[in-house]
Amino acid sequence: MPAQFSKPSLVSPVDVATPGVAPVKDGLSVATLKETARRLRRHIITMIGEAGSGHPGGSLSAADILTALYFAWLRHRPAEPDWPDRDRFILSKGHSAPALYAALAECGYFPVAELRTLRQPGSRLQGHADRTCTPGVEMSSGSLGQGLSFGTGMALAGRLDRKDYRVCVLLGDGECDEGQVWEAAMAAAHFRLDNLVAIVDNNGLQIDGWNRDVMNLSPLDQKWRAFGWRVIEVDGHDIGQLLGALEEASQAEVPAVIIAHTVKGKGVSFMENNVDFHGKAPTPAQVEQALKELA
Repeated sequence: MPAQFSKPSLVSPVDVATPGVAPVKDGLSVATLKETARRLRRHIITMIGEAGSGHPGGSLSAADILTALYFAWLRHRPAEPDWPDRDRFILSKGHSAPALYAALAECGYFPVAELRTLRQPGSRLQGHADRTCTPGVEMSSGSLGQGLSFGTGMALAGRLDRKDYRVCVLLGDGECDEGQVWEAAMAAAHFRLDNLVAIVDNNGLQIDGWNRDVMNLSPLDQKWRAFGWRVIEVDGHDIGQLLGALEEASQAEVPAVIIAHTVKGKGVSFMENNVDFHGKAPTPAQVEQALKELA
């Protein structure tokens, strides 16, 4: 593991002026971050394959987003998970916990070897993240649609406590079917929570198929704007664009949402845009093929 990813110190934001420009801070170039995202994807495949259950599709689509957050933007201390001034990250699309676990392990919150215990009895790494037992997890997840409400409350608490930490919530696009998401969006805009950033992993698929067939969200950008949010759209697999969007969001005077256009199952040919792998583990042969593609 490269040393800069395991230092128990503050991971500072990267200064990005324009999407697509390769930022460099403390040796973390876009090329380095891309390699980190590839490593997260390998972890995702390996741990879900060994567990024999899990959600690879949405975990793979979020790998670049989590890389941009944990290795370049969020202020956090792996050796001090409860550091009061840390930025808070909320995984609302909780079934994508393998992607979060991979990022936390690579940062140094717990040993990378522990990833192989996913969904095992007694493991700290359950199918949905549990804040009571997993270092670095801010919210226990399970039912979808709750993360933005939790993040809104956390952002409001930060303001009341006169703290300057930021709160970032990762939502699934299918999760935006839930009415609670829009109640939270309305409240966050009402309180002008400029310390709150939402990211929508907009991969177009949910468990029952294409979003457009299950519950059409289009036009998603206009919906968020109508609720009073600053809207930024990016290629969710372009780390330079993601970093630029995060920097832009941090300068907004209202809550900001980044709509990250992604591909479900990104990086593994037979999983990409394949709803079958929303919640199905790969076979041993498929694990081998996926890891070759991610080599």
